[in-house]
Amino acid sequence: MKTSPIKRSKALMPVSRDHHHGLLLCYKLRTGFSKDIAPERMKRYTDWFFKTHLIPHFEVEEKYIFPILGNQNELVKRAIAEHCALVGLFESSHDIELSLHHIEETLKQHIRFEERELFNAIEKVATQAQLALVAEFHKDEDFVDNQDDPFWE
Repeated sequence: MKTSPIKRSKALMPVSRDHHHGLLLCYKLRTGFSKDIAPERMKRYTDWFFKTHLIPHFEVEEKYIFPILGNQNELVKRAIAEHCALVGLFESSHDIELSLHHIEETLKQHIRFEERELFNAIEKVATQAQLALVAEFHKDEDFVDNQDDPFWE
């Protein structure tokens, strides 16, 4: 089933681009697994991605985007719970390979949920002032990848 691209408000486009890079992380992990890359190599990359991109992304969502619906909203509660689960997976040092598999699947599903459900709900109720605040605190910057060990190539 082919889905058409979602038309996103200009203020949320940079956040959606972050999601694209998250999906690329999932692709890189799948590729790494298909090539039998040592989990420790993939973990180094995911640790970098988590610290450099994912933590700041979660902070912007939780501080500026989710409050548009309110923290008691069921979609927001789900997103925050998924953020917590993802943090636990990224920070886990037990059974790295299993954690990486869980990161790949959980992050992919989380991004799909935010893009297809949560952000659509937010855009229905967001005021221009709220969207301007999001745009102010989440600038669209070029993604600079870590090419120290491109295991996915």
